[in-house]
Amino acid sequence: MQHLSVHAAKTNLSKLIGADLAGDDVVIAKGNRPVVRLVPISQESFQIGLLKAELAGTGPDLLAPMDADDLALWEGDA
Repeated sequence: MQHLSVHAAKTNLSKLIGADLAGDDVVIAKGNRPVVRLVPISQESFQIGLLKAELAGTGPDLLAPMDADDLALWEGDA
């Protein structure tokens, strides 16, 4: 685990990022008090339709016209 001051972190930021990505814990301190820890962001890709096979049927057709009763309820005419 590396403990560095804010000034040292500014000077060596690219090295600290590399160390953090390699698995080293990096903590930045203000004076003697630790205030920030560098944490890598996961680089997983987003996949559309991941659960498509687990969903049954199809969803509602949102572009289909509403029937008269539902439309009346929506417009407050009921």
